[in-house]
Amino acid sequence: MQRQEILDIAHAKGVHTTERFTKADLIRAIQRAEGHFTCFGSASGSCVQRNCLWLEECLEAQKGV
Repeated sequence: MQRQEILDIAHAKGVHTTERFTKADLIRAIQRAEGHFTCFGSASGSCVQRNCLWLEECLEAQKGV
């Protein structure tokens, strides 16, 4: 997902953002606003949050670590 799409989702959720936010920071802020765990990028190859909007990107991010 592109940064602008994530910013749009963040703003729709009432998340106040800054340019200093990384993509991961933005996603975690959205997760927090939704009342979910702020776990983006912390999965160890699998995740129990199967209905998470960010699941695919999260698991992909872990491959690069």
